[in-house]
Amino acid sequence: MEPTQSCSLAADARRRSRRVRVRSLRRSGKKEAPSPAMSSPPTPHVLLVSAPLQGHVNPLLVLGRRLASRGLLVTFTTAPHTGLKKVGHENGAALDSVRRGAVRFEHLSGGGLWAPDDPRYRVPDDVARHLEDAAPAALAGLIRRQADAGRPVSCIVANAFAPWALRAAGAMGVPCAMLWTQSCAVLSLYYHYFHLLAAFTSEEAEADTQVSVPGLPPLAAGDLPSLIHAPEDYIWRQTLVADIRSLRETASWVLVNTFDELEHAAIEALRAHLPVVSIGPLFETENDAGHDECTAWLDAQTTRSVVFVAFGSVLKLSRDEMADLSEGLADTGRPFLWVVRDDSRDLLPDNALAAATSGGGRVVSWCKQRRVLSHRAVGCFVTHCGWNSTTEALVAGVPVVAYPAWSDQRTNAAFLVDVYGVGVRLVPTPPTRDAVRRCVEEVMSGAPEAEVMRARAEEWKAKASAAVADGGSSDRGTRDFVDAVLSIGAGN
Repeated sequence: MEPTQSCSLAADARRRSRRVRVRSLRRSGKKEAPSPAMSSPPTPHVLLVSAPLQGHVNPLLVLGRRLASRGLLVTFTTAPHTGLKKVGHENGAALDSVRRGAVRFEHLSGGGLWAPDDPRYRVPDDVARHLEDAAPAALAGLIRRQADAGRPVSCIVANAFAPWALRAAGAMGVPCAMLWTQSCAVLSLYYHYFHLLAAFTSEEAEADTQVSVPGLPPLAAGDLPSLIHAPEDYIWRQTLVADIRSLRETASWVLVNTFDELEHAAIEALRAHLPVVSIGPLFETENDAGHDECTAWLDAQTTRSVVFVAFGSVLKLSRDEMADLSEGLADTGRPFLWVVRDDSRDLLPDNALAAATSGGGRVVSWCKQRRVLSHRAVGCFVTHCGWNSTTEALVAGVPVVAYPAWSDQRTNAAFLVDVYGVGVRLVPTPPTRDAVRRCVEEVMSGAPEAEVMRARAEEWKAKASAAVADGGSSDRGTRDFVDAVLSIGAGN
């Protein structure tokens, strides 16, 4: 981001802060109190708000640590529940690190929110509906409690798919930003579609019909994000529409988990409509350290010999898909590490599991994905192409076998294969055991394409590291956002 853009961000932040404060005061009938001449202002306080889904929580926590390491007071909140692995901290506790900043945790509660052990948290659709009803009041209460404790909230950063957080922030006069946790390309597709800014095909169009959006390569209709043509009463589509249609009015910044070198054209084109700031890839730099059972097993494997298989925290394959996948992996004769969540373990046929693991495979219920992908033994990643997994593969320099299912995954798969050139797509869908074997072999040893894919993956790894390093494109974007938050207090 150029210096003039940074100054503009800061000026916009001050104007936005003043406008939302004045609107809030007018609604309450209060007058603005003069600032005490000698009192020192509190440290600017950023409140991070996430829907209680692991794929939403992880990148927001990484951003929080980066903001805290630059001197901001950062608090993270969500509705905690037993299915979340990273939000087990007590209220007011801080997650400390020597190299990263400390992030405080304040659990979202009250307002009729479910208890943390409520089994309804296991159904994402039910969670989305519940948060729309109960979370705004709970968040408003938390903002008031922070002010009463001497930590007034300067800015809220809310994940996408949590429009209730931006509404609550606006109602209380707090400037806000959205963290878009998918690609800028997907954000642009949604924005152009829901604002009628480009011609899109109908749901019945042929899958290979081309769609053109400024800043993006031509995309086949079958590669568009699935929420574009989802039923209008589908809760996640309704949540997305609320996000996209209100962005210009509610968010002073749109922080995107991407980096300029990866999506330069998409970022520049979308900046004509939205205040986009690239601040990714949001990954844990410390995930490469440490040792556990998975890394111990990987240590015993030869370099680039292992096929890593993982499909995120939500996607569930059918029993037939699990059987074909396990048989195809066994047919490769290669060692593999396959993450099968506890809620999917009963879908894996016992005979298929036995056949697969007898050939040197290993099935686990969870692993530190970044750590695994960064291990020298991993040579291929069979992935559902969620954006977190997509960026983690690029950061690690690991080629992929793309097996997308829904949401943004088909678009990410198209970019991984056709634009970034680091993998192949697993077809047909659902795949056969022979297709699994063939695609893995194409990525692992197919000549000369496999070497080309590996070389491209290494190039993206270097570019991603440079983006978040001191002075890199995303480092500058993060710094400019921090400067803008600091200026909110300076301009009051």
